[in-house]
Amino acid sequence: MHDLVIRNANIIDGTGSPAFVGDVAVNGGRIVSVGSVTGKGYRELNAGGLLLIPGWVDIHTHYDGQAVWDEFLTPSSWHGVTTAVFGNCGVGFAPVRKGAEKYLINLMEGVEDIPESVLSEGLDFSWQSFPEYLEVLERKPRIMDIGTQIPHAALRFFVMGERGADHQSLPSNDEVIKMSELVEEALISGALGFSTSRTIKHKAGDGSLTPSLSASEPELAGIAMGIRRAGTGVIEVNSDFGEGDFDILRRVAEVAGCPLTVLLLQVHNAPDVWRNTLNGIKRARSNGQHVTGQVGTRPIGMMMGFESSIHPFINHPAWQLLSSLSPEARVAQICSSEDLKQRLISEIPKDKHTQWVLSLLNKTYKLESPINFEPHPNDSAQAVANRLNRDVLDIVLEWMLEDNGKALLFHTFENYFDGDLSVIHELLGDDSTICGLGDAGAHVGFLCDAGSMTSMLDFWGRRRVRGPKFPLEYLVKKQTKDTAETYGLYDRGQINPGYKADINLIDFESLSVGIPHVVYDLPAGGKRILQKASGYRHTFVSGIEVMADGEVTGSLPGKLLRGSTKLA
Repeated sequence: MHDLVIRNANIIDGTGSPAFVGDVAVNGGRIVSVGSVTGKGYRELNAGGLLLIPGWVDIHTHYDGQAVWDEFLTPSSWHGVTTAVFGNCGVGFAPVRKGAEKYLINLMEGVEDIPESVLSEGLDFSWQSFPEYLEVLERKPRIMDIGTQIPHAALRFFVMGERGADHQSLPSNDEVIKMSELVEEALISGALGFSTSRTIKHKAGDGSLTPSLSASEPELAGIAMGIRRAGTGVIEVNSDFGEGDFDILRRVAEVAGCPLTVLLLQVHNAPDVWRNTLNGIKRARSNGQHVTGQVGTRPIGMMMGFESSIHPFINHPAWQLLSSLSPEARVAQICSSEDLKQRLISEIPKDKHTQWVLSLLNKTYKLESPINFEPHPNDSAQAVANRLNRDVLDIVLEWMLEDNGKALLFHTFENYFDGDLSVIHELLGDDSTICGLGDAGAHVGFLCDAGSMTSMLDFWGRRRVRGPKFPLEYLVKKQTKDTAETYGLYDRGQINPGYKADINLIDFESLSVGIPHVVYDLPAGGKRILQKASGYRHTFVSGIEVMADGEVTGSLPGKLLRGSTKLA
């Protein structure tokens, strides 16, 4: 008898091979048979009409804190994610010295928009070393498998003290040696990789730039030697890719002898840089280096609403007079007063923040169901206002007041320079890229891209109308086999005998992402924007059902992954 047999499913196995109808048998948390299964199962599921795919492997999350307090890792678990990797972009919470916790919290708050109050309440910092942090993670049961990386910023601050927070401060030779030793220790104890940030977008809550911004090649090469000695690991980088930066990173990965994976997206202040970086990745790959670009599948966008972290009226004196009221009372006050509406529209503050937000409205759109992830520029708030000869703030206020004042607008601030997804189509279609810009767990007050794998399958596999789509088999491979293998996780990401039984059963006809909404369920009552999914019928982790029709089953089979990317 098998533990589980799923019959008559439309199987997309994660390898890119054509879909086929068949059965899957599971024993001891592993897939043991695929095709025609003759033996019975203690549990049998008739999956006629459903897609059967591997569980999603999301390698770019920021659950460094949430994984300590949330066994369900929402919203990722709602979207069929069965493996999540965090410790990205050089930020995290280990190693840490007693008394230095506030700095790491301040940095995470600024870089990833996770409020200080949430992190202070949710984290007890019962660890100091990176191996101790792993032990804390390992002790907590959870819904999915997790893995993490040692972050450059925490490492630098741990070794260099206050000097380490200043990206222009150079470590001594002894300090580089110490960082190298700690990276080696972290990787041997189970870290999946080392991450760093070299982008000016990343700033601490106090406005200071990320500590790793301009780390010199000798510092990075010293750390790389720790990776080489450990014989395991990946280097993950978020960079602005200024002149020569990619070559530095490529050389550092060569010293480490390990894979390099870099974030690859179109930024609107330098809309062509992504192509130079992609060409660099291709050159490195042609020379035998294992380099990948992590790409997104939809515009990276800020959500604007009365309860989000940013909206056009947030600095308006009339709005601030309502700050002591509940969200519901604020909206009621606006709806009941035409005078207040007119003041919000006409008495515009002259501060830089308000002027900046106003400048975004030519790329800000109304969110409607089903969500259109490729809105036409003619449908932006500014374009609609121009067409109707109305003030753009009048349009924005009207849109935000919908759904009892809970409506959210969508500003496409990256990956959407030309008003379409042609760049994403090119990036997603390249064989040197993988999916990796979901940022699950981060930017909780104005973004929720944790469900990007759901929208990818739905939008790129079915709904896109302004350009070509992709075969479902290709899309599944990008977010399962390809992401898993980038981090050396060769036991998952495929529906084949011997692989881990991480499985999604999906009703493709009803697959969609919901309209985002604000909730207050983080520690200390912190808010976040969430986006649910429809269409996931069953999700299994190691052959155990963890989600059924959008609800948790209560089973928590998830484990901490310890590094397995052995270097040649």
